Amino acid sequence: MAKRERVVRMSVEQPLWRALTAYRLLTMVYAVALFGFAYQRFDRPKVAAGYLAFLAVWTLVTHRRVANAASCTKGFLGADLTVAIVGVLLTPIADTHERIAAGGPTLPSIWTAGSVLAFAIKGGWRWAGFASTFVAAANVLIHGGNPTRDTLHNVLLVWVASIAIGYVVEVARASEATLARALEIEAATRERERLARDIHDGVLQVLAMVQRRGTELGGEAAELGRMAGEQEVALRTLVSSGLVHTCRISRDESLGALVTAYEVEEPGADEGELDLRTLLAPHAGSRVSFAEPGTPVPLPVPAAKELAAAVGAALDNVRRHAGEGARAWILVEDWGDEVIVTVRDDGPGIPAGRLDQAEGEGRMGVALSIRGRLRDLGGTAELVSVPGQGTEVELKVPRGRTQ
Repeated sequence: MAKRERVVRMSVEQPLWRALTAYRLLTMVYAVALFGFAYQRFDRPKVAAGYLAFLAVWTLVTHRRVANAASCTKGFLGADLTVAIVGVLLTPIADTHERIAAGGPTLPSIWTAGSVLAFAIKGGWRWAGFASTFVAAANVLIHGGNPTRDTLHNVLLVWVASIAIGYVVEVARASEATLARALEIEAATRERERLARDIHDGVLQVLAMVQRRGTELGGEAAELGRMAGEQEVALRTLVSSGLVHTCRISRDESLGALVTAYEVEEPGADEGELDLRTLLAPHAGSRVSFAEPGTPVPLPVPAAKELAAAVGAALDNVRRHAGEGARAWILVEDWGDEVIVTVRDDGPGIPAGRLDQAEGEGRMGVALSIRGRLRDLGGTAELVSVPGQGTEVELKVPRGRTQ
């Protein structure tokens, strides 16, 4: 299957990761400087020095892990938050009770907020709320359940700021997905226009000339001209519907800023979704009109193929029973929760009871080729026919049950 891959990298989220990297380095230096200025006031300065030395090494060694969403894994986030909470819980062991009661800083100080912000940027506001709750509980615990006003203000500030940033990140990701889809549609439209120009300048003009000359010559040439005219109509319809099926695949939603678009030229795999219009458009011709929505009608590949096969079976019945001169119309409707395809013809219609009689005689065209396929998809096939007024087949496929 020919496939072209186009990677679209968004930049809305990446500056947040760069800012977080700088924040962790700066706040690590700040925490070490606070300890250096107040070294003599600690009860156990060696405990504080040992933890801050580890904090400095941890920050420097892991600074690349917060460079982007891909490298900032869940395991690293858990370890980073653990380092911050352990530092908070070690504060009563290293520092004096008076300094803690007066609202003095914890050992990691404001470095702790960096761990919470990493959760926010990685997973959104829910992850931020989860991480900030643990940090808040650790700060309340070291004050014996009776934190100072400054401590409460700091905890609340971290909580609100991290949740707000997490929400902004989620909004940014949604905007990126919308922009990526718009870029895909734009690229597909440009490709369609290019193909339409090339085909119009070559193939379509030749088919139109064959049709015109065949009609003028008559005889077997007229039949050749008629066939060329049908192919011209079918090709025009295919070009106007779009020859390239484009879909956006997010390989890992945790990447956030990385969106990969695949332009599939020959859909053949039974995975993903397929635009139903690309399967039905080739049926259009001089005697078959095709009406479609202006936007793609995505269905799971197996369901789209089965529905297209049912439409093909309905058109075969039109040609077989309504005569070569009968016209047919295909109408595709996308209602969100279900897709409806209607096939109508202007033939003589089906006499009452004829379908039951054909099924009893072992001719199962409608029963198996149409109703059987729709039943397997969880949908329905309704056939309405009035003698002298043609036949209408309505095929309904619910989206939630298609596989």
